[in-house]
Amino acid sequence: MDGPLVDRDGYPRADIDIFQVRTARHNIICLQNDHKSIMKEIEEALHNLHAREKEKRQKDEAEAKAEALQHNQSLPDAFAKVDAVTPGSPASMCGLQVGDEIIAFGSVNPNNFQTLQNIAAVVQHSEGKPLSVTVVRDGKSVHLGLTPQRWSGKGLLGCNIIPMKK
Repeated sequence: MDGPLVDRDGYPRADIDIFQVRTARHNIICLQNDHKSIMKEIEEALHNLHAREKEKRQKDEAEAKAEALQHNQSLPDAFAKVDAVTPGSPASMCGLQVGDEIIAFGSVNPNNFQTLQNIAAVVQHSEGKPLSVTVVRDGKSVHLGLTPQRWSGKGLLGCNIIPMKK
């Protein structure tokens, strides 16, 4: 590509076809220019694509934060808290954990809860039947299916529930 086409005296070299070499060099230079142009277009397209993806990700994260904040605000107040769960009990088998705040236990909810006797009555009437239990865990609502039943330990649930102060 860079070799001289003339000899020391400035005459065209006799050992090469000058026209063919110049034509080949011209074609190669044109192809290199085309390649540079296409690569520049690809680079710009990639920058635009990544900029749009970044904007979309930021928008999605902002929406998710707003939704989580709205969801956290819309959770009802818990009326009871799980104080202890015995391993191997029906409560531990359904996934109930210490620290879970109960917002619904069968038909008992924050609007009709008065004492723990409300929960005890639901448990007694639901022995062997699945109960829907909704708890707040780490700021999120978690739905569990708890079936009160006799087991090797004390009670039908195997957990200790304490009322929450209003």
